[in-house]
Amino acid sequence: MDYAPQGFRVLPPVVKNLLIINVICFLGTMVMQKYGLGNYINLLQLNNLRYNGVLYGTQPLHFYIWQPITYMFLHGNFEHLFFNMFALWMFGNTLENIWGARRFLFYYLFCGVGAAICNLLIPGWPVCVGASGAVYGLLLAFGMIFPNERIYLYFIMPIKAKWFVIGYAVLELIEGVLVTDGIAHFAHLGGMLFGFLLLMYWRKHPFSRF
Repeated sequence: MDYAPQGFRVLPPVVKNLLIINVICFLGTMVMQKYGLGNYINLLQLNNLRYNGVLYGTQPLHFYIWQPITYMFLHGNFEHLFFNMFALWMFGNTLENIWGARRFLFYYLFCGVGAAICNLLIPGWPVCVGASGAVYGLLLAFGMIFPNERIYLYFIMPIKAKWFVIGYAVLELIEGVLVTDGIAHFAHLGGMLFGFLLLMYWRKHPFSRF
């Protein structure tokens, strides 16, 4: 793997830039929605989430080719943004430090696009928006690389990373099958699935480059 040549960074460059981009996109869409600035910007109609980067898997008339990438940089509300960005920093800073920037960025985007593909394969599934699919891929990688590292559930209860990952995967599967709550649970599982496939590929081809 591409180990970082320098010491451990609390905020490595790719994680930092991803945080900045997500915050800027969130603020930009909120401002444009509030003031209707998209009326003067016709390229993506940025004042209307229906026509920008949100992934519309079940509404083909609203699907654009860029959505499997852009959807992961948009969020529905501040809480959605905060928890995704916290998880991105929590797991991403360690992974980027041990992998290096290029490999980490590839993995992150690969998981995000994989989550979008899985969401598109689910008939009748709701709109998909947010970095959750890519973040779930980071969670899986952290659990596989550091299975015995302790994660504090709700900042109180310590649990080993491997059980944390398994628990979240089972919960997402159950909710995806049994619960209709408008959340793209199978996109989360898709991020984990594509992350697992890529990690397995890297184990067999440890010197691959991008």
